[in-house]
Amino acid sequence: MPDYELPVGTCREMCPAAERARREEERRLHRFEVAPGLRGDRPRADPQRAVKEYSRPAAGKAQPLPSQLRPPSVLLATVRYLAGEVAERADASRTEVATFVADRLRAVRLDLALQRAGGSEAAVVLEAALAVLLAVVARLGPDAARGPADPVLLQAQVQESFGSLRRCYAQGAGPHPRQAAFQSLFLLYNLGSVEALHEVLQLPAALRSCPALRTALSVDTAFREGNTARLFRLLRTLPFLQSCAVQCHVGNARRRALARLARALSTPKGQTLPLDFMVHLLALDGPEEARDLCQAHGLPLDGQERVVFLRGHYTEKGLPPAGTCEVLVGSKLGGRTLEEVVMAEEEEESGDRSKSRA
Repeated sequence: MPDYELPVGTCREMCPAAERARREEERRLHRFEVAPGLRGDRPRADPQRAVKEYSRPAAGKAQPLPSQLRPPSVLLATVRYLAGEVAERADASRTEVATFVADRLRAVRLDLALQRAGGSEAAVVLEAALAVLLAVVARLGPDAARGPADPVLLQAQVQESFGSLRRCYAQGAGPHPRQAAFQSLFLLYNLGSVEALHEVLQLPAALRSCPALRTALSVDTAFREGNTARLFRLLRTLPFLQSCAVQCHVGNARRRALARLARALSTPKGQTLPLDFMVHLLALDGPEEARDLCQAHGLPLDGQERVVFLRGHYTEKGLPPAGTCEVLVGSKLGGRTLEEVVMAEEEEESGDRSKSRA
């Protein structure tokens, strides 16, 4: 709309007062947003906890007032709150956390799109929001299908987030210190996609030569070639956010590796392989996970320590077991909180680049 000038948000709270009052009246407050001690018949919103919910823009709907839009600084503070106070909650299931956080991050992206904000200021918000979303989705693990979270919807929101961020990068109003890292996240999340690889290969050579993107390209190559040993060796070395991005492909990569082993080793009488070898090769979390993986694919066990490859026994039913991915993902936090990773990683990466130039 060329005749419409985008506003500048002026709301200084995570949720506009008018929305808090409306949702209080309609009794649509999430329990994460209710003031302590006020959870009776008429729960009241806590201004320090209530976060603006996503509301789909409708055709013909009036443009929001500046007082209903949060400026980039408040949006970044909102993302920090979601990372530090909501994503780490121990009194809620991971599906409840992921559903709440994904909705509120969607509202963050919408607020940003509806106002005059761009360049580095917008990129920092979009990067932090995407990092939090990747982390909470990765934490869902194998139980996502059994909870209220919709994996397809969450996947679509991750792709939307990548789209918003990469469009922001394409506008060219930098600098964007974390662009190489987040372009690598895009490739890892879309591992094996010809379109994603093509888009990454169109990036400037200087960006593609950054360590994060070189590693992501190596992971993509190993995945495409079916080089299991190299793939999982590389996955072990990835930082936390990259590990979150690639986690959705781990189950399929393990299944493909197991299928190749079955084709190579299966005989009428059966050949055995130590489960410890499987644990090491596929970066599993231990022998119990190795046993579960083999039994899920019809492979019998010889005691508790070896798997038997019998011809005709290998099967694939349903989705591959996702596993807990503690080795490949959870352990990568290294004692840091999610907030520290999301909000401080930019400074760490800038420091690393400065050292490399020295």
